[in-house]
Amino acid sequence: MRLSIISFTDQGRTLSEKIGEMLRERQENRLYTKCRACAGDVARSSVEYVVVPLHEWVEKQMQEKNALLFIGACGIAVRAIAPSVTDKLQDAPVLVMDEKGKYVIPILAGHMGGANELAQYLAKLTGAEPVITTATDLNEKFAVDLFAKRNHLVIGNKEGIVKVSSKVLAGKEITISLESGHGSSNRMPEGVRLLPYPPTEPVDVLISSQETGFEAAIHLKPKEYIIGIGCKKGKPIDEINGLIEKKLQELDISDTQIYALASISQKCEEPGLIEWCRRKGVLFLTYTAAELQGVKGEFQKSAFVKGQVGVDNVCERAALKACDFGGKLICGKCAENGMTIAVAKKEWTVEFI
Repeated sequence: MRLSIISFTDQGRTLSEKIGEMLRERQENRLYTKCRACAGDVARSSVEYVVVPLHEWVEKQMQEKNALLFIGACGIAVRAIAPSVTDKLQDAPVLVMDEKGKYVIPILAGHMGGANELAQYLAKLTGAEPVITTATDLNEKFAVDLFAKRNHLVIGNKEGIVKVSSKVLAGKEITISLESGHGSSNRMPEGVRLLPYPPTEPVDVLISSQETGFEAAIHLKPKEYIIGIGCKKGKPIDEINGLIEKKLQELDISDTQIYALASISQKCEEPGLIEWCRRKGVLFLTYTAAELQGVKGEFQKSAFVKGQVGVDNVCERAALKACDFGGKLICGKCAENGMTIAVAKKEWTVEFI
């Protein structure tokens, strides 16, 4: 996750610089720190001075799925993000911190976007007090959307979140039916009861990789596909996205079902691959040539590729390597315009506690 910080005063600028330095010292993910309309000598500052209108800058950050931290008044943040707010499952996380650094408040995408978690982290980092307003968090209750995120599950119908959360907050028991063979433990959170699969009665939460006719308030599907990819240096994201979309369409797979993009460690800083993963909200996993060479299976081998990177196949081996506890190739190596791609289907499990 990239964090974009914007402030509006000298004191806010100083705080944004401090946070930026703290994150850099901990070698956190790529950090954008930006300062808009600051007074004082911005030329001496490590913070970039933003000259475009605020709403345009905010729109760009949210389109790129950057986390946003406003250092200033909540009202400024609310007005700035309002035109760009779309969907609670897709919105970028937005937080507000006062310029004295006393409080940090997640105001958008608390669970799915990770704003609540980021607020807790920034609070520990700076000594601020996190102000969490999400009802399930405040009451320490089961949150179905957070559960889905932690288990890499796709929420099929977002309106079901409110239905399930309302029952939880009312103190009522909720029922879950999980596709057989995918539970890692029988331990359940308080107020949650696991029913057999397939369910013989309506359930609150259905967890299954299949489209079913079973009645449920919310249907969660696993992100069970991994894309293995190799590419020439400097491949633009549009070409990468075009190849991936083409292959997913052929396989009738939605990009929401992608768990990770996997490649060789030499590609860990490849801008196009990093950007694709960031926009889609999927993991980017890379492995050394030795790790990939150790993957067992029958692969389309290339002496040329081995001479270049030290392993005879990148995309197929990377896709299977990322499956961890078991998986299979459902699409072997395909090459196009300086890129190779393969798709694997991984085994998946759900942890309740």
